[in-house]
Amino acid sequence: MVELQKIATEQRNPNTMNIDTLSTLDMVKLINREDHRVAEAVALVTDKIAEAVDVIAARLSTGGRLIYCGAGTSGRLGILDAVECPPTYSTEPEMVQGLIAGGMPAIYKAVEGAEDDRELGAEDLKGIRFSEKDVLVGIAASGRTPYVLGAMEYAKKLGAPVIGVSCCPGSQVDEAADIGIAPTPGPEVVTGSTRMKSGTAQKMILNMLSTGAMIRLGKVYGNLMVDVKPTNEKLVRRCVTIVCEATGEPEGKAVQALESCDYHCKTAIVMLLCGKTADEARALLNRADGRVAEALRLKD
Repeated sequence: MVELQKIATEQRNPNTMNIDTLSTLDMVKLINREDHRVAEAVALVTDKIAEAVDVIAARLSTGGRLIYCGAGTSGRLGILDAVECPPTYSTEPEMVQGLIAGGMPAIYKAVEGAEDDRELGAEDLKGIRFSEKDVLVGIAASGRTPYVLGAMEYAKKLGAPVIGVSCCPGSQVDEAADIGIAPTPGPEVVTGSTRMKSGTAQKMILNMLSTGAMIRLGKVYGNLMVDVKPTNEKLVRRCVTIVCEATGEPEGKAVQALESCDYHCKTAIVMLLCGKTADEARALLNRADGRVAEALRLKD
Protein backbone atom coordinates (compact mmCIF):
# COMPACT_ATOMS: atom_id res chain seq x y z
CA MET A 1 0.00 0.00 0.00
CA VAL A 2 1.38 3.41 -1.01
CA GLU A 3 1.70 5.81 1.94
CA LEU A 4 0.46 8.96 0.21
CA GLN A 5 0.84 11.14 3.28
CA LYS A 6 4.64 10.82 2.91
CA ILE A 7 4.67 12.10 -0.69
CA ALA A 8 5.19 15.86 -1.03
CA THR A 9 2.71 16.24 -3.88
CA GLU A 10 -0.03 14.64 -1.76
CA GLN A 11 0.18 17.06 1.17
CA ARG A 12 -2.67 19.46 1.96
CA ASN A 13 -2.02 23.10 1.14
CA PRO A 14 -2.60 25.27 4.23
CA ASN A 15 -3.21 28.30 2.02
CA THR A 16 -6.23 26.76 0.28
CA MET A 17 -8.09 25.02 3.10
CA ASN A 18 -11.12 27.27 2.61
CA ILE A 19 -11.03 27.63 -1.16
CA ASP A 20 -14.52 26.17 -1.47
CA THR A 21 -15.97 29.10 0.51
CA LEU A 22 -14.40 31.87 -1.58
CA SER A 23 -16.01 33.99 -4.26
CA THR A 24 -15.10 32.96 -7.79
CA LEU A 25 -12.78 35.94 -8.18
CA ASP A 26 -10.97 35.26 -4.91
CA MET A 27 -10.74 31.58 -5.84
CA VAL A 28 -8.98 32.20 -9.13
CA LYS A 29 -6.73 34.84 -7.55
CA LEU A 30 -5.66 32.27 -4.97
CA ILE A 31 -4.93 29.70 -7.66
CA ASN A 32 -2.89 32.32 -9.52
CA ARG A 33 -0.90 33.18 -6.38
CA GLU A 34 -0.08 29.53 -5.90
CA ASP A 35 0.99 29.27 -9.55
CA HIS A 36 3.55 32.04 -8.93
CA ARG A 37 5.43 29.58 -6.74
CA VAL A 38 6.04 27.27 -9.70
CA ALA A 39 8.49 29.46 -11.61
CA GLU A 40 10.37 30.19 -8.39
CA ALA A 41 10.70 26.46 -7.69
CA VAL A 42 11.88 25.69 -11.22
CA ALA A 43 14.46 28.51 -11.02
CA LEU A 44 16.18 26.63 -8.19
CA VAL A 45 16.91 23.59 -10.40
CA THR A 46 18.12 25.33 -13.57
CA ASP A 47 21.63 23.93 -13.05
CA LYS A 48 20.25 20.40 -13.38
CA ILE A 49 18.13 21.41 -16.37
CA ALA A 50 21.17 22.88 -18.12
CA GLU A 51 23.14 19.70 -17.46
CA ALA A 52 20.32 17.65 -18.96
CA VAL A 53 20.07 19.92 -22.03
CA ASP A 54 23.72 19.33 -22.85
CA VAL A 55 23.32 15.56 -22.53
CA ILE A 56 20.23 15.57 -24.75
CA ALA A 57 21.84 17.78 -27.40
CA ALA A 58 24.92 15.54 -27.48
CA ARG A 59 22.79 12.43 -28.06
CA LEU A 60 20.62 14.05 -30.72
CA SER A 61 23.67 15.36 -32.56
CA THR A 62 24.97 11.81 -33.01
CA GLY A 63 21.72 10.28 -34.22
CA GLY A 64 20.16 9.40 -30.88
CA ARG A 65 16.59 10.13 -29.82
CA LEU A 66 14.94 11.95 -26.91
CA ILE A 67 12.28 9.73 -25.36
CA TYR A 68 9.86 10.95 -22.71
CA CYS A 69 7.88 8.49 -20.64
CA GLY A 70 5.20 9.03 -18.01
CA ALA A 71 1.71 8.14 -16.87
CA GLY A 72 -1.41 10.29 -16.83
CA THR A 73 -0.70 14.02 -16.92
CA SER A 74 3.06 13.42 -16.94
CA GLY A 75 2.82 11.16 -19.99
CA ARG A 76 0.56 13.58 -21.83
CA LEU A 77 2.98 16.45 -21.18
CA GLY A 78 5.80 14.43 -22.72
CA ILE A 79 3.71 13.70 -25.79
CA LEU A 80 2.71 17.36 -26.08
CA ASP A 81 6.34 18.45 -26.06
CA ALA A 82 7.37 15.76 -28.53
CA VAL A 83 4.70 16.43 -31.15
CA GLU A 84 5.53 20.14 -31.28
CA CYS A 85 9.14 19.54 -32.31
CA PRO A 86 8.58 18.60 -36.01
CA PRO A 87 6.61 21.72 -37.00
CA THR A 88 8.74 24.03 -34.88
CA TYR A 89 12.19 22.67 -35.69
CA SER A 90 11.67 20.40 -38.73
CA THR A 91 12.80 17.36 -36.76
CA GLU A 92 11.84 13.88 -37.88
CA PRO A 93 8.90 12.54 -35.81
CA GLU A 94 11.13 9.77 -34.45
CA MET A 95 13.72 12.15 -32.98
CA VAL A 96 11.59 13.23 -30.01
CA GLN A 97 8.90 10.82 -28.81
CA GLY A 98 6.54 10.54 -25.88
CA LEU A 99 5.44 7.26 -24.29
CA ILE A 100 2.46 7.04 -21.95
CA ALA A 101 1.41 4.16 -19.72
CA GLY A 102 -1.52 2.48 -21.45
CA GLY A 103 -0.57 3.62 -24.94
CA MET A 104 -2.61 5.83 -27.27
CA PRO A 105 -5.99 5.30 -25.49
CA ALA A 106 -4.46 6.76 -22.31
CA ILE A 107 -3.97 10.13 -24.02
CA TYR A 108 -7.72 10.69 -23.90
CA LYS A 109 -8.89 8.46 -21.08
CA ALA A 110 -7.27 6.93 -18.00
CA VAL A 111 -6.21 3.32 -18.49
CA GLU A 112 -6.68 1.69 -15.10
CA GLY A 113 -3.60 0.07 -13.61
CA ALA A 114 -1.23 0.88 -16.48
CA GLU A 115 0.93 3.19 -14.39
CA ASP A 116 1.44 0.45 -11.80
CA ASP A 117 2.94 -1.97 -14.33
CA ARG A 118 6.72 -1.70 -13.96
CA GLU A 119 7.43 -4.20 -16.73
CA LEU A 120 5.27 -2.24 -19.17
CA GLY A 121 7.72 0.67 -19.03
CA ALA A 122 10.53 -1.57 -20.22
CA GLU A 123 8.33 -3.24 -22.84
CA ASP A 124 7.33 0.11 -24.33
CA LEU A 125 11.00 1.05 -24.71
CA LYS A 126 11.70 -2.28 -26.37
CA GLY A 127 8.79 -1.57 -28.72
CA ILE A 128 10.54 1.51 -30.11
CA ARG A 129 13.95 -0.21 -30.12
CA PHE A 130 15.37 2.10 -27.48
CA SER A 131 19.18 1.84 -27.36
CA GLU A 132 22.21 3.20 -25.57
CA LYS A 133 22.41 5.94 -28.21
CA ASP A 134 19.14 7.46 -26.98
CA VAL A 135 18.31 9.46 -23.85
CA LEU A 136 15.31 8.79 -21.59
CA VAL A 137 13.42 11.39 -19.58
CA GLY A 138 11.20 9.76 -16.96
CA ILE A 139 8.42 12.07 -15.79
CA ALA A 140 6.46 11.46 -12.58
CA ALA A 141 5.20 14.21 -10.28
CA SER A 142 5.18 11.89 -7.27
CA GLY A 143 8.52 10.33 -8.19
CA ARG A 144 7.21 6.81 -7.57
CA THR A 145 5.32 5.70 -10.70
CA PRO A 146 6.25 2.03 -11.37
CA TYR A 147 5.82 2.37 -15.16
CA VAL A 148 8.39 5.15 -15.23
CA LEU A 149 10.77 3.39 -12.86
CA GLY A 150 10.66 0.26 -15.01
CA ALA A 151 11.54 2.26 -18.11
CA MET A 152 14.37 4.04 -16.30
CA GLU A 153 15.79 0.76 -15.05
CA TYR A 154 15.75 -0.74 -18.54
CA ALA A 155 17.40 2.34 -20.08
CA LYS A 156 20.15 2.30 -17.48
CA LYS A 157 20.85 -1.38 -18.13
CA LEU A 158 21.45 -0.50 -21.78
CA GLY A 159 23.85 2.26 -20.79
CA ALA A 160 21.69 5.15 -22.00
CA PRO A 161 21.63 8.40 -20.00
CA VAL A 162 18.53 8.72 -17.83
CA ILE A 163 16.98 11.99 -16.67
CA GLY A 164 14.26 12.14 -14.03
CA VAL A 165 11.66 14.90 -13.75
CA SER A 166 9.59 14.85 -10.57
CA CYS A 167 8.34 17.26 -7.93
CA CYS A 168 9.68 15.26 -5.00
CA PRO A 169 13.41 15.61 -4.27
CA GLY A 170 14.87 12.33 -3.04
CA SER A 171 12.08 10.26 -4.59
CA GLN A 172 12.68 6.95 -6.36
CA VAL A 173 12.66 8.65 -9.76
CA ASP A 174 15.02 11.36 -8.52
CA GLU A 175 17.42 8.80 -7.05
CA ALA A 176 17.29 6.43 -10.05
CA ALA A 177 18.18 9.16 -12.56
CA ASP A 178 21.65 10.09 -13.74
CA ILE A 179 20.36 13.66 -13.62
CA GLY A 180 17.46 14.26 -11.26
CA ILE A 181 15.39 17.42 -11.79
CA ALA A 182 13.04 17.87 -8.83
CA PRO A 183 11.56 21.30 -8.17
CA THR A 184 9.27 21.72 -5.16
CA PRO A 185 6.29 23.87 -6.17
CA GLY A 186 4.54 22.87 -2.95
CA PRO A 187 1.20 21.20 -2.18
CA GLU A 188 -1.51 21.51 -4.79
CA VAL A 189 -4.43 23.92 -4.54
CA VAL A 190 -6.70 20.86 -4.61
CA THR A 191 -4.92 18.16 -2.63
CA GLY A 192 -3.19 15.64 -4.88
CA SER A 193 -4.28 17.28 -8.16
CA THR A 194 -0.82 17.15 -9.70
CA ARG A 195 -2.09 18.30 -13.08
CA MET A 196 -1.93 21.78 -11.55
CA LYS A 197 1.31 23.16 -10.05
CA SER A 198 3.29 19.96 -10.53
CA GLY A 199 2.12 19.68 -14.14
CA THR A 200 2.99 23.31 -14.78
CA ALA A 201 6.47 22.79 -13.34
CA GLN A 202 7.00 19.72 -15.50
CA LYS A 203 5.82 21.55 -18.62
CA MET A 204 8.25 24.40 -17.93
CA ILE A 205 11.09 21.92 -17.56
CA LEU A 206 10.23 20.01 -20.74
CA ASN A 207 10.03 23.33 -22.60
CA MET A 208 13.59 24.06 -21.53
CA LEU A 209 14.89 20.57 -22.29
CA SER A 210 13.63 20.44 -25.87
CA THR A 211 14.09 24.12 -26.70
CA GLY A 212 17.57 24.21 -25.20
CA ALA A 213 18.60 21.10 -27.12
CA MET A 214 17.27 22.50 -30.39
CA ILE A 215 19.14 25.77 -29.84
CA ARG A 216 22.33 23.79 -29.22
CA LEU A 217 21.70 21.92 -32.49
CA GLY A 218 21.63 25.21 -34.42
CA LYS A 219 17.91 25.27 -35.09
CA VAL A 220 17.60 28.82 -33.77
CA TYR A 221 19.34 31.94 -35.12
CA GLY A 222 19.20 34.84 -32.68
CA ASN A 223 15.83 34.00 -31.22
CA LEU A 224 14.24 33.07 -34.55
CA MET A 225 12.98 29.54 -35.28
CA VAL A 226 14.81 29.29 -38.56
CA ASP A 227 14.10 25.57 -39.00
CA VAL A 228 10.32 26.00 -38.91
CA LYS A 229 8.41 23.73 -41.29
CA PRO A 230 5.85 25.76 -43.33
CA THR A 231 3.02 23.23 -43.16
CA ASN A 232 0.14 25.73 -43.02
CA GLU A 233 -0.67 29.32 -43.96
CA LYS A 234 0.33 30.72 -40.58
CA LEU A 235 3.74 29.04 -40.73
CA VAL A 236 4.29 30.17 -44.33
CA ARG A 237 3.72 33.74 -43.16
CA ARG A 238 6.02 33.13 -40.20
CA CYS A 239 8.77 32.08 -42.61
CA VAL A 240 8.46 35.41 -44.41
CA THR A 241 8.56 37.33 -41.13
CA ILE A 242 11.58 35.37 -39.91
CA VAL A 243 13.57 36.06 -43.08
CA CYS A 244 12.65 39.76 -42.95
CA GLU A 245 13.67 39.99 -39.29
CA ALA A 246 16.93 38.13 -39.80
CA THR A 247 18.04 40.06 -42.89
CA GLY A 248 16.38 43.46 -42.67
CA GLU A 249 15.12 42.97 -46.22
CA PRO A 250 11.59 43.93 -47.33
CA GLU A 251 8.88 41.32 -47.67
CA GLY A 252 9.12 41.14 -51.44
CA LYS A 253 12.78 40.11 -51.38
CA ALA A 254 12.15 37.65 -48.55
CA VAL A 255 9.35 35.97 -50.50
CA GLN A 256 11.46 35.84 -53.66
CA ALA A 257 14.32 34.17 -51.80
CA LEU A 258 12.02 31.71 -50.04
CA GLU A 259 10.29 30.74 -53.27
CA SER A 260 13.66 29.91 -54.81
CA CYS A 261 14.63 27.54 -52.01
CA ASP A 262 11.34 25.76 -51.19
CA TYR A 263 10.63 28.05 -48.25
CA HIS A 264 13.67 26.93 -46.26
CA CYS A 265 14.31 29.85 -43.92
CA LYS A 266 17.97 29.14 -43.25
CA THR A 267 18.79 29.00 -46.93
CA ALA A 268 16.89 32.19 -47.68
CA ILE A 269 18.66 34.05 -44.87
CA VAL A 270 22.11 32.99 -46.03
CA MET A 271 21.19 33.86 -49.63
CA LEU A 272 20.19 37.39 -48.71
CA LEU A 273 22.93 38.13 -46.18
CA CYS A 274 25.74 36.65 -48.28
CA GLY A 275 24.53 37.44 -51.79
CA LYS A 276 24.50 33.76 -52.71
CA THR A 277 22.32 31.58 -54.91
CA ALA A 278 20.16 28.92 -53.29
CA ASP A 279 22.66 26.18 -54.14
CA GLU A 280 25.58 28.23 -52.82
CA ALA A 281 23.69 28.99 -49.61
CA ARG A 282 22.87 25.31 -49.13
CA ALA A 283 26.54 24.44 -49.58
CA LEU A 284 27.55 26.96 -46.94
CA LEU A 285 24.97 25.59 -44.53
CA ASN A 286 26.18 22.05 -45.14
CA ARG A 287 29.72 23.12 -44.29
CA ALA A 288 28.39 24.85 -41.16
CA ASP A 289 26.40 21.81 -40.00
CA GLY A 290 23.17 23.73 -40.58
CA ARG A 291 24.09 26.65 -38.31
CA VAL A 292 23.25 30.04 -39.82
CA ALA A 293 25.76 32.04 -37.77
CA GLU A 294 28.57 29.70 -38.75
CA ALA A 295 27.52 29.77 -42.42
CA LEU A 296 27.72 33.56 -42.37
CA ARG A 297 31.21 33.35 -40.91
CA LEU A 298 32.27 30.97 -43.70
CA LYS A 299 30.83 33.07 -46.54
CA ASP A 300 34.26 34.29 -47.70
